[in-house]
Amino acid sequence: MDNDTQGHLIWNYYKGLLNFKVVERSDGYVNVDAGAKSYFSDYNDWAKHEKEAIGYAKGRFLDIGCGAGRVGLHLQKRGFGGLSIDTSPLAIKVCRLRGVKNARLMGIEDIPKLGKGSFDSIIMFGNNFGLLGGFNKAKTLLKEMYRITSDKGTIIAETRDPYITDNLVHFVYHKANANKGRMPGQLRIRIRFMQYCTDWYDYLYVSRNEMKQILKGTGWKAVRFINDPRYWANGEYIAIIRKDTNAVK
Repeated sequence: MDNDTQGHLIWNYYKGLLNFKVVERSDGYVNVDAGAKSYFSDYNDWAKHEKEAIGYAKGRFLDIGCGAGRVGLHLQKRGFGGLSIDTSPLAIKVCRLRGVKNARLMGIEDIPKLGKGSFDSIIMFGNNFGLLGGFNKAKTLLKEMYRITSDKGTIIAETRDPYITDNLVHFVYHKANANKGRMPGQLRIRIRFMQYCTDWYDYLYVSRNEMKQILKGTGWKAVRFINDPRYWANGEYIAIIRKDTNAVK
């Protein structure tokens, strides 16, 4: 629990306490984030691109990195069943308290444990495409996602184009990553909240073209990209990804 930084952030907000978190990057760059408010947002308060993208969800869903359960609660209201997963014990506790019917303590690395064809839709909101970590890891996990989804499986994945920025510090970081054989937008970060701090981990931002390169050979194909002008200034977009019947996994 001492390492459950995101969980404490979510738990604090659930109890009505305002909060914020600090995102620290491996080069020393820090960013102060608004905290857990967005994790609790109702559908009416979602960004335009999220509202549009969630309309592509069908059947049984897997919500990866569910946070406080906003996606699961919305899809339950639409009559869908599914599974919401997160690595945070406190986040899962909050999900259950808020009424998420099936919330499980589980990370993205654990999806190989799930049964073949178990889901129709995989949701990765909140820039959670980033949880794929890096180029090779992403390909491995995407092949597992192919296995655990039905023939008409869909991934709805939010990420950020790292090149849409006017901050020169980020471009220096991109270059340093490339020199190390990493993807330019492959961040090495940790999260701080109050006295809590996560371990360092990789978090991946990709452009649309980079996403297409990652998807090659995994059995998936991006069929649409959705963005909201209010968030595109930060490079945020959502990809609708479907099984490519012509691809060789």
